[in-house]
Amino acid sequence: MTVETTPILLDLRQDVALLTAALMDINSVSGNESALANAVESALRTIPGLRLVRDGDAIIARTELGRPERVILAGHLDTVPLPTVEGSLGTVPSTWESGIAGTGNLYGRGATDMKGGVAVQLALAATMFDGGAEPGKDVTFVFYDHEEVEAVKSGLARLVRNHGHLLEGDFAILLEPTDGTVEGGCNGTSRFEATTVGEAAHSARAWMGSNAIHAAAPILSRLAAYEPRTVNVDGLDYRESLNAVKINGGTAGNVIPDRCVVEINYRFAPDKTPDQAEAHVRELLEGFDVVRTDAAAGARPGLNHPAAASFVAAVGADPKPKYGWTDVARFSELGVPAVNFGPGDPLLAHKDNEHVDADAIRECLRALRLWLAD
Repeated sequence: MTVETTPILLDLRQDVALLTAALMDINSVSGNESALANAVESALRTIPGLRLVRDGDAIIARTELGRPERVILAGHLDTVPLPTVEGSLGTVPSTWESGIAGTGNLYGRGATDMKGGVAVQLALAATMFDGGAEPGKDVTFVFYDHEEVEAVKSGLARLVRNHGHLLEGDFAILLEPTDGTVEGGCNGTSRFEATTVGEAAHSARAWMGSNAIHAAAPILSRLAAYEPRTVNVDGLDYRESLNAVKINGGTAGNVIPDRCVVEINYRFAPDKTPDQAEAHVRELLEGFDVVRTDAAAGARPGLNHPAAASFVAAVGADPKPKYGWTDVARFSELGVPAVNFGPGDPLLAHKDNEHVDADAIRECLRALRLWLAD
């Protein structure tokens, strides 16, 4: 028997910082986005002039004004898991450092990544037809699930497969945290496993075996000595990184390990394809058994597109590169130039003290509202 639940009511016309807190107060750890998706859908359906499509816990809302230009504003609904450290401020529900709602820093899971950006999307959708006004561009709002987990579960990828024609546009803005500065493109990311094989033996007679963990030492040495590159792509400097992120080997405290796996993450500049990135890693680790386990292409900045140039001018700050991977890469694959722009310091994302300043959210809303009105 299915139990129907009443969607949480969201007031999209309240102060955007208060709306951010309301979104954060709905637990939406990856895999648990339904309650928030229901609330967002219910709120959007009250706005005349939007065409809605729901796919799982993802929602597309589009204006159909016949404008010559269409822009996409996208953001994910999910967060990473809640912190387990006692006394952490990265919790649900949210808290205001000042003790006064709407003033100062807002703490809690998703504060920067990326409930502030989602609140900006919703506030724009709710108010762009106020007083008979209409945006100067057609707008597609995209809210999607499963961004913070493996790519195979991505809600945006599912939307591309099922409703790709609804994601066509001239320019896309992903409201990931950027401290209110445009960040163009993104690095690609790939993961590898480098495996060494030995021979098991009792540790009291170690000479009868071959230690696979010891055999992995040259892998770690090469990675430790590796000097990451900084690559200029279309005027922006992308800093790469190549690191061991996990190591697994051994079965018991008295057994010489016969297998060791080093997991490696390579963040590569968007001048490379995933295959070129793989070739680079294989060259560095020549002589070892290396398997690529995951990869996602980066995205070039696309700042030479007229819509991107006008947006950068409206924001009024020099654009920067995005070092992490974001879903701008998916829009780039669709042929839609895309940038990152949103409230909050990206260095605070996923931290136990994750927070965003209320005025930063308001400023992001102001900049986008002015630009869309042109």
